[in-house]
Amino acid sequence: MAPAAALVGAFVIAPFFWIIFVSFTNRTLLGKTAVNPEFVGLDNYIALFDPSNFFTRGQFGFSLILTIQFVLFSAIIGQAVLGLLLAWLMQAVPKPVKSLTETAVIGAWILPEVVIGFAWFAFLDYDNGTMNEILTSLGLPRGDWLLDYPFWVIVFFNTWRGAAFSMMLFNSAFSSIPPSYFQAADVAGASSWQKFRDIALPLVRGHVVTDLILITMWTFNVFTPYLLTKGGPSYRTEVLSIYTYRIAFRDFEFGKGAAVGVVIMFINLAFALIYLRVARKKAAGEAQ
Repeated sequence: MAPAAALVGAFVIAPFFWIIFVSFTNRTLLGKTAVNPEFVGLDNYIALFDPSNFFTRGQFGFSLILTIQFVLFSAIIGQAVLGLLLAWLMQAVPKPVKSLTETAVIGAWILPEVVIGFAWFAFLDYDNGTMNEILTSLGLPRGDWLLDYPFWVIVFFNTWRGAAFSMMLFNSAFSSIPPSYFQAADVAGASSWQKFRDIALPLVRGHVVTDLILITMWTFNVFTPYLLTKGGPSYRTEVLSIYTYRIAFRDFEFGKGAAVGVVIMFINLAFALIYLRVARKKAAGEAQ
């Protein structure tokens, strides 16, 4: 256990407390505060939640609200619903089609995010993008998607990327349901919607909660939208992960960036505690 504990201590625990310490200072990369940072107490946190500019673009509050909207549309509504729908539809298709679809979905999931990000950028590029070439061939006007609809671009991108995990999770959950349940429903003349509503959904409710918590945590911290929009235009896609990067590693305000990181860590901690609580209840229910 000693080597593992040493690695965890060096790369997880020590940076955790170091970030908390830096968040109470005005440390920067350049100037006097780079060598001798001053203790500023809660000034960095007070600046983050300053009501006078909380909702201004480029500020912490705007990025926090934007991140909540991003999680709502791309994770909860997009990934979870789309993954659940695809997994349910896969139960009724022939086995070769199901295997082919699962292979394609897993491929989308395991590809590096950088590769997918640049592929989507090439697809949506105004001048030479595949999307606009298709529209032009159909006689439809071209669109500057990354400039006019940047938020919805990253929502669709993250939904396409993350729905694969939800689909695989729900597909496994549906496969664990005894076939006799659905056979009895078929004899009773139940429709596909009735079987989904009255049989499948109640039996996979625990998996739904697990999926929602996990994809919420992942989407809350995702940095890949930076590859498409770099947080722009005009901070319209600057979610918290990109905001933290800009403050800490572009503006070099390490103290303020550390304060943002601490806030994000506590939000993630809340999600993790909820997940652990749900997992314990699920394990207790299975044991009974």
